[in-house]
Amino acid sequence: MSKLFVGNLNFAVSEGVLEAFIREFGIEVEKVDIIRDAYTGKSRGFGFVQLPQGQDVSEVISVLNGKSLEGRQLNVNEAFERNRSSRGGGHGGGGQRRGRGPSY
Repeated sequence: MSKLFVGNLNFAVSEGVLEAFIREFGIEVEKVDIIRDAYTGKSRGFGFVQLPQGQDVSEVISVLNGKSLEGRQLNVNEAFERNRSSRGGGHGGGGQRRGRGPSY
């Protein structure tokens, strides 16, 4: 089973609209998830499409990438599982800061 990242979505696009759009190109779809803000429920402008096993991911990407949906040009790539243990970033020290509270 393969998963695609679909970015630059119009914020009004629903899962059903995206799925129907993809199916217009003869591409089978198992599941569509548009990522939404946890507090507002509004689309964040990207989502994931799960393809059935055996579907040629690179061919699907070449068909969909750059296509226009509701006024926005789609950015389609293969999605990879995020490695949660190596999230990196933001833990480096910065030395002593003057004039900002106690120094430790």
